[in-house]
Amino acid sequence: MFPSAWTHPKSHWLSLVAGVVGLVAVGLFVDLSPKVESDFFFSADDPQLQMSNDLNRRYTGGEAGLVVVRAEDMVGDPEAYGERIGELTEAFSGVECSPDPENCVVSVFSITTDDAAPSPMFSRILLTPDEAATNLILTVDASDPEVLLPRLEEVVERLSTPDVGVVMSGVPVIVEQIRRNLFRDLQVFSLTSLLLFGLLAALIYRNVGIVAGALTSCITACAVTLLLTQTIGIQIGLLTANLITIVFVLTLSHIVFLTANWRRLGTLELAADQRVARAVSLTLEASFWSMATTLLGFLSLLLASAKPLRELGIAGAIGAATALGVAYTIYPTFLGRGSERPISSTVPPAAISGITVGQPRLLAVIALVVLGLGVGVPSLDTDPGLLTYFAEGAELRTGLERIDRDGGSSTLNIAVRDAAGGRIDDNEVYDRMWVFQDALEADSAVGAVLSPAVLLAHARTIPLARFLSLGVLLDQMSTPQYDEIALGYVTEERNEGRFFIRMKESVEEPSRQAVMDRLQGYAVEAGLEPVQVGGLYDLQAQLGLLITSSLQIGLGGLLLLFLFVAGVVSRAAKDTMIMVACLAGVPLVVLGTFGHLGVSVDIITSPAANVALAMGVDSMIHLVVRVRHLRADGLAQLESWSTARTQIMGPVLAATLLICVGFGIFGLSTFPPTRRFGSAVILGTMTAATMALITLPLAIRTLGRRGKEEPQPA
Repeated sequence: MFPSAWTHPKSHWLSLVAGVVGLVAVGLFVDLSPKVESDFFFSADDPQLQMSNDLNRRYTGGEAGLVVVRAEDMVGDPEAYGERIGELTEAFSGVECSPDPENCVVSVFSITTDDAAPSPMFSRILLTPDEAATNLILTVDASDPEVLLPRLEEVVERLSTPDVGVVMSGVPVIVEQIRRNLFRDLQVFSLTSLLLFGLLAALIYRNVGIVAGALTSCITACAVTLLLTQTIGIQIGLLTANLITIVFVLTLSHIVFLTANWRRLGTLELAADQRVARAVSLTLEASFWSMATTLLGFLSLLLASAKPLRELGIAGAIGAATALGVAYTIYPTFLGRGSERPISSTVPPAAISGITVGQPRLLAVIALVVLGLGVGVPSLDTDPGLLTYFAEGAELRTGLERIDRDGGSSTLNIAVRDAAGGRIDDNEVYDRMWVFQDALEADSAVGAVLSPAVLLAHARTIPLARFLSLGVLLDQMSTPQYDEIALGYVTEERNEGRFFIRMKESVEEPSRQAVMDRLQGYAVEAGLEPVQVGGLYDLQAQLGLLITSSLQIGLGGLLLLFLFVAGVVSRAAKDTMIMVACLAGVPLVVLGTFGHLGVSVDIITSPAANVALAMGVDSMIHLVVRVRHLRADGLAQLESWSTARTQIMGPVLAATLLICVGFGIFGLSTFPPTRRFGSAVILGTMTAATMALITLPLAIRTLGRRGKEEPQPA
């Protein structure tokens, strides 16, 4: 029934209509604007975020809505500079985020609102090491950064003058800049990759039907995946922004192997429907197991705690299943449409054998290269700084680096209490807090630090305040007259205090966790007990650990799954183990190379090894299934591998070329994580092709010759 439907004169038109309907539905119902949350990659039920939020709840005025505006005097005119700062302060204070009529900027502190020099508190947050620059500190509410940042940028643009340079930083600013970069890449590179895929397919196949069918199938698979993920509540985010390209590649892989078998059958005298049905029959088994392995590999990401990884796991699994379904329902309707180019002779078996026979040294060289690169895996940087999300030399990165050097760009909270059980408003505890404060400020990774000690020192600058006790000062600073500022640093019971720290991302450190352990050690040395840690800096440290564990669980789980699948498709224990060993070389090469080169593996880059591994699985499974079919036709073990390798080389190289060129477009991105993702996929895809076409057949032949010798083909 299906063959007749595939070859019906109007079937391909129905497929085209399905593709167009899918695109229209995506345009109407799918929000393609990426969503990047202010909690930076964690969902509300994640224990890491819950702990950080719990700390913020206990101390009002948490730092999540902090925006730092650095204003630099370009001409050295203090009077004109003061006027500009006053204008900026007033304009920022009136920023509104419609449709909510309430101001989304809660408060603004600058040198025009507070005299910074005599104040231990304002001197730390408003003044910078650069005497020609000062800060404006904006506290904002929970407004969407996508709404907030354009309002702030409008103020800067309106009041921008040649004599004052202004840059902004803070969680809302960084979140929105990441979202904009992702959205730009999603628009530009998805369309460019589509055009390049189509052009390359035309050059490779020179068949209108094949090119139209491939593009229609890939576009339909992407549309269906986006609609399904949107239906279950998964929006375009940090990782799912690359979902379109991933699904496109997964669909294209099935198409390439299906096309290769269909074209090879052109030498036989078969009717059109029989040829299509036979091609599907020859390809479907390998495609199914490839899909199953990829699907389960994506589902293994559900074990990770990071929200974007879990979302990619679900979306990727949906995409893997959709790619298979679309490739085998829509694409066959295009086979045989358009002029067919004669099949050129492939590389002769003798040439193939010349590469493999009697060359165990080549196998040893490949193994040494893989192991040598794999040594770099322990050096992998899975905890990169926030600055690595932006290109070096770019105006945004330069501005963030200035703010980072001035007083830090990432926030950290450390809640402490007195080790002996004293109250925060006790004079001895106050002295111990200053010891901790001084130790923090002496650390190279620490920028500005605000604490109960600094707050009380600021309170003592008020006239006659020196005659009041610390307890009375805290009582006064907890009243509405002083905006209840003390409640942001001291609990109502006065048994705990919060040290709010701006960390410097530009300082080279072994890891964030090592830095936080060191800082908490200062508290212990001062006679204080760390109670809780939170903030963006801590969340980023936790994310680094989650990336490492997701790589281990995802890749390890995928290899275990492949062990089962390889056993099913090869039906030989030795072949299965060799296949798994070859496949394990893909992540070793990718991650090891990144480790040796010091390339950051952030949360956007980390799934690239899984994508490349899925491609390696695809190539190897198709190769082994073809070997099994040839052996069933009577070929000997070694001869079947040589012949299968010859037949499978074309589609593997075609798929590799298409993927590498498509992901190569990512190298033009202004967003470094996108560039790193594209580079990792290209490296992994090339490695996977090498493993499938050279290493696996070579290992089978070399180890096979050590066992029972088989007659060599003439």
